[in-house]
Amino acid sequence: MTILHIDSSITGDNSVSRIVSQAIIDRLAEARPGTPVIRRDLAVAPLPHLTLDALADTSVLDEFLAAETVVIGAPMYNFTLPSQLKAWIDRIVVAGKTFRYTAEGPEGLAGGKRVIVALARGGFYSDDARVALEHLESYLRSVFAFIGIEAEFVMADGVSIGPDQRQAAIDQALGQTRMLAA
Repeated sequence: MTILHIDSSITGDNSVSRIVSQAIIDRLAEARPGTPVIRRDLAVAPLPHLTLDALADTSVLDEFLAAETVVIGAPMYNFTLPSQLKAWIDRIVVAGKTFRYTAEGPEGLAGGKRVIVALARGGFYSDDARVALEHLESYLRSVFAFIGIEAEFVMADGVSIGPDQRQAAIDQALGQTRMLAA
């Protein structure tokens, strides 16, 4: 088993999504000692936006396909995912590799892979007034389903409301990580 750890937050050690994604990695590694973990920090080493030349380089896709489990730290920026995470997704959603079109519609080809997303949002987006502004979980859930993966989510919501709520969100998310099946 190989684990691919993707982080995309620009806030470094202050990042809630990084804290939670590392806790997920620690949980998985504890359950399976010696499991190789490949780390890709998209804030430290961002991928350029997709171009035709960049599409020809399959190293990011190969890294994704080789991993059995993928853990993604995903903060919400301006109601959606960071652009550096989108650049990574652009390299793994590839016709003929992770999905294909059929007469019945698209078919995901990456099934059997586990994806766990550590999601951090500054506010709360589950009520009717704000749900239309949430484009992080909804996008990631849809894009992974498109390629045949039912992603799991560990949520930390309300992290920008204040220090007490931030800590409560972290504590709740860390509690969720302890309940993940290894």
